[in-house]
Amino acid sequence: MTIENARRVRADGARTRSTVLRQATELSTVVGLDGLSIGALATAAGMSKSGIYAHFGSKLELQLATIDEADRIFRAHVIEPALALPGPHAQLLGLCDRYLDHLDDRVFSGGCFFSAAVMEMGPRPGPVRDRLSRFQRELSARLARLVMESQAEGRLAGEDPRGLVFEVTGQFLAASAAYTLTDDPEVLALARTTLHRRLG
Repeated sequence: MTIENARRVRADGARTRSTVLRQATELSTVVGLDGLSIGALATAAGMSKSGIYAHFGSKLELQLATIDEADRIFRAHVIEPALALPGPHAQLLGLCDRYLDHLDDRVFSGGCFFSAAVMEMGPRPGPVRDRLSRFQRELSARLARLVMESQAEGRLAGEDPRGLVFEVTGQFLAASAAYTLTDDPEVLALARTTLHRRLG
């Protein structure tokens, strides 16, 4: 095999893996991370089990890779657009808005990937819970930094950053659960109004 052919094969493999992982994030918001098996994913992706095994050697490896892909998608749709706004307070509000937008846009067809995964896997110790916990810590830390930077500019005076972040992430969970159950856009409008009022 020539070097060019080898590169093409690797590129094709990377594209296939990316496509399979996107399908895995979609499937897991419906069947859960525990329900995400090599066989179920092979059926959903229209591939053979051996084709899936070529990319993921075990269910655990598949679960962790799926969380990483969901993290990448979440950052692209929620965090990065918010952080492109000018100033920490605008970024804080923007992050809240983009979170609600990603629900409305059905970025993940079954609702917020992480809200569902945390509720499902939170009681189960192990690498999957640890990876989800890392995502939650990073998101909370980013929100807290934006609150403190907003305070340095004279906004949100007297607020405890950790307490305020707890309220914000609680609104995220409530909005995700209610919208997933009802498909009612008024849920997102109420959450947006609540968050903007709370954050000034």
